[in-house]
Amino acid sequence: MTAPATDTAAAALALGDDALVLAQRLGEWAGNAPVLEEEVALANIALDLLGQARILLSLVGDEDELAYLREERAFRNLQLVEQPNGDFAHTIARQLYFSTYQHLLYGQLARSGGELAGLAAKAVKEVAYHRDHAEHWTLRLGDGTPAGHERMARAATALWRFTGEMFQPVPGLDVDWQDLQDRWLESVTAVLRQATVDVPEGPRTGAWTAGAGRQGLHTESFGRMLAEMQHLHRSHPGASW
Repeated sequence: MTAPATDTAAAALALGDDALVLAQRLGEWAGNAPVLEEEVALANIALDLLGQARILLSLVGDEDELAYLREERAFRNLQLVEQPNGDFAHTIARQLYFSTYQHLLYGQLARSGGELAGLAAKAVKEVAYHRDHAEHWTLRLGDGTPAGHERMARAATALWRFTGEMFQPVPGLDVDWQDLQDRWLESVTAVLRQATVDVPEGPRTGAWTAGAGRQGLHTESFGRMLAEMQHLHRSHPGASW
């Protein structure tokens, strides 16, 4: 499968892969969420992300081929979104970090007037709900029972090292990356402090280690997730459903 021909296509692939992979991870909660209401909420967020992924990947090529026939090294998603669900607090921390980033990113893209502005203007409304949901649960867990607080604090720290990659410039996106990083830190810091969760150490201390998912290098769990996601399509090539 050939590489995207333009910077815009490459950017659409990166953002589409983010949405696709996180949708798959959230879909793994089906039948496993702690309460029925969260079963529905996480499924709806996953469907929103899947809809974004379909539009973005269709700007690059055939959406089904891109989702189900690419090898691991051809995916350009952030390492953050491929991290396993873990417990519910771990999923919420991942969602807080990513949805805050995505909301700010799509807000900038919607105002840029570029080729992705229309998609971003629609998606930013969906992502606002995703962020609100994650913020609500971060506060509920962090400032709740001792067990919930401990889980939320542990998850916030464990996933922090994957967040630096979000602010590596992506060719084809008209974004002020420094402003994005500053506003993300301000927003996430405010939520964690309100949740009585210590804010993990930031980039100035060298603790904020960026990943290389945008370059096609992924963590160990991603291969297993991808095999499960692609199994049915690869088992019945050319089938229509």
